[in-house]
Amino acid sequence: MAAVNVLHTAVSTGNLSRQDMLLWINSTLHLTYTKVEQMCSAAAYCQFMHMMFPGCLLLKKVKFNAKHEHEFIANFKILQLAFKKTGVDKTAPVDRLIKGRFQDNFEFLQWFKKLFDANFDGRDYDPVASRGGQASPAGAAQSVGAPRRTTATTSARVAPASKTTPSSATRAVRPSPSGSVSTPTSSSSGSAAQAARIAELEQALATQEATASSIEKERDFYFSKLRDIEVICQLPELVEDHNVKNILEILYATEDGFVAPEDDGDEVANEQPPFEEEQEEY
Repeated sequence: MAAVNVLHTAVSTGNLSRQDMLLWINSTLHLTYTKVEQMCSAAAYCQFMHMMFPGCLLLKKVKFNAKHEHEFIANFKILQLAFKKTGVDKTAPVDRLIKGRFQDNFEFLQWFKKLFDANFDGRDYDPVASRGGQASPAGAAQSVGAPRRTTATTSARVAPASKTTPSSATRAVRPSPSGSVSTPTSSSSGSAAQAARIAELEQALATQEATASSIEKERDFYFSKLRDIEVICQLPELVEDHNVKNILEILYATEDGFVAPEDDGDEVANEQPPFEEEQEEY
């Protein structure tokens, strides 16, 4: 049960995007992750190891509903023991991963995906049955990143819909001709449906906000990488290098149909580009 070790660097080819990674995780383990940061609980990693190397760990010991850092650490200990048992030559940077930051978790996930591709033999595997019906790890790190809306907030918002004025209450309870008292059910059922609909919309909004936040972090992460490359390529000792010129040509390439914004007068036209100013400071 020895693992095939893999090497991953920042320039490794074949890396998947954030969306592709989430699709792979959710489709393979039947989860509903919305952010890469949710991998900080290590629960999914543990199940992937169980999937690749049956018997390398006891999945029932993994805390799939982990919500706090000490619970994440417990899961990472199980994962690291599984690494040692199967010969995986890797030490997880637990202190950074449990913080739930995108960059750290995304880089570790990229490496782990390569490990999975190199070791999984394609055997049949039921992820839900294997974790014994435990709660989906999607809820484990839900508090990482954007704050969650609580049920108390939802209840407070829908409460006014169920209030009735004294006059409406008087009209609602009225003796029938037979002498029995009839109570309306349509208003209560309508309020319940309205509350369910509001809760559904709020959940959808929270998911959208979390996704947007994750996309912004990914954008900023890659922009900073490209900016660092640009600064290095503009060093005096490298600027005339043929390969460096090719790199800059790729960095500055635009798509067909792209139109650069017009300059606002001579003042803007005479300004130095931001990167030149930064190059002098560097």
